[in-house]
Amino acid sequence: MHYPKTASLMRTLTTVPRSLFAAGITLAAALPTQAAVITFDELDPGSQGYWSGDYPAEEGTVNSTFSSGTATFQNSATTGPGYTYWSGFGYSNHGDTTTSGFGNQYSSFAGGGAGGSGNFVMASGSSAVGEEGPTITFPSPTDLTGLGAWFTNATYAALSIRDGDGFSDPFGGDDGTDPDYLRLTIHGYNGATAMGTVDFYLADYRGDSSSDYIVDQWRWVNLSSLGTVDKLTFSFDSSDQSFGFINKPAYFAMDNLLSVPEPSTALAALAGLALLARRRRR
Repeated sequence: MHYPKTASLMRTLTTVPRSLFAAGITLAAALPTQAAVITFDELDPGSQGYWSGDYPAEEGTVNSTFSSGTATFQNSATTGPGYTYWSGFGYSNHGDTTTSGFGNQYSSFAGGGAGGSGNFVMASGSSAVGEEGPTITFPSPTDLTGLGAWFTNATYAALSIRDGDGFSDPFGGDDGTDPDYLRLTIHGYNGATAMGTVDFYLADYRGDSSSDYIVDQWRWVNLSSLGTVDKLTFSFDSSDQSFGFINKPAYFAMDNLLSVPEPSTALAALAGLALLARRRRR
């Protein structure tokens, strides 16, 4: 990854007035210097490259969990008459970005884990609009100030959004102008108290067609506004729904939970301070 050279950084910093520079230093100091980042790389997805639950040998459902770092991830695996089904969290190292359909439900559309890492978690959520599904718990209240996680699409969902499938049309409609979206909402709780939500659009076609996008890279999402939590849950909403259920696959991939922004993000924030300073001088 390329970062600006020190000289370039210093040229940027010298354009920032003392007051704004101090504000930037204060902001940087507020970020944890050593976060217990949950990378999932210690998990063993086996020879098949993924784990999606402990399926019962006979028809029924097994609810289980797995842990990574300081967090516990809930999973539900069902064996039915001639089929299996899972929901909640699993983990994977798959990066097939071209194969469409349910058979490729364990691949990230970014082509593997964040930053080229091995494992990531894949979540299969509820298709009911707004219904909270995949759940993460912490053993004690955890302060998310300055922390976040990296998110991207599952290939299964992304290709359904782009190309359509047997359940729904591509986003944008026949003429590419429909204001479609797929939104992930992250809910924070501390005990029984709801601490707030953070929205992340996995695909957004609501603006001008030139700004339409499907997330195809890992993107860091700031969870600071949730404050101190002991549980996170996830829900979906979409323009493409029928009778209160989303027609697109309700999946997302996540990596590096409890991470801080990359240095490039901090540099961008300081560059923004510099731009503000120039505008004030005009």
